[in-house]
Amino acid sequence: MTSVRSAKSDHSTARTIGRIALGAALVFAGTSHLTFAREEFQAQVPNWLPFDEDFVVLASGVVEIGLGSALLAARKRRVPVGWIVALFFVAIFPGNLSQYFNRVDGFGLTTDTARGIRLLFQPLLVVWALWSTGAWRSFRQARRAKR
Repeated sequence: MTSVRSAKSDHSTARTIGRIALGAALVFAGTSHLTFAREEFQAQVPNWLPFDEDFVVLASGVVEIGLGSALLAARKRRVPVGWIVALFFVAIFPGNLSQYFNRVDGFGLTTDTARGIRLLFQPLLVVWALWSTGAWRSFRQARRAKR
C-alpha cells in the first residue's frame, strides 16, 4: 500500500520531470529558432504582424530560451514562471492558426489535416506548463482559501 507521503512525492517527482522536460524542449526550440530552423518557423509568423518575419522568429527564439531556462532553474519561482509560459503558449497560438488557415507548409505539415492536428497540441502545452510548475494547483488552493 502506498503511503500518502510517497504518493505525494511521486506526484512531485512527476511534476519536476515534466517541468524539466518542458524547459529543455523550450530551450531546444528557441535555439532552433536562432539556428537551423529559422525558415521553418517563419512559416508560422502571421502575415498581419507589423514586424519582419525573421525578427519575430529570432525574438521568439530568445524568449523561448529564456522561458525554458527559467523552467529549469527557477525552483522557488516556478508558479509564476508556469503562468508566464502558459501565457506565452497562448500568445503564439495565432501563428499556428495562421499556418493552418493560410495553408503554409512548415515542419512537415503539408496538409490541412496535419496542420489541424498540430493545433490540438497547443492547449496541451498550456496544461503541461500549468501542471508541471504547480501553477494550476496553487490557483485552486488560493481559490479554496478565499471561500
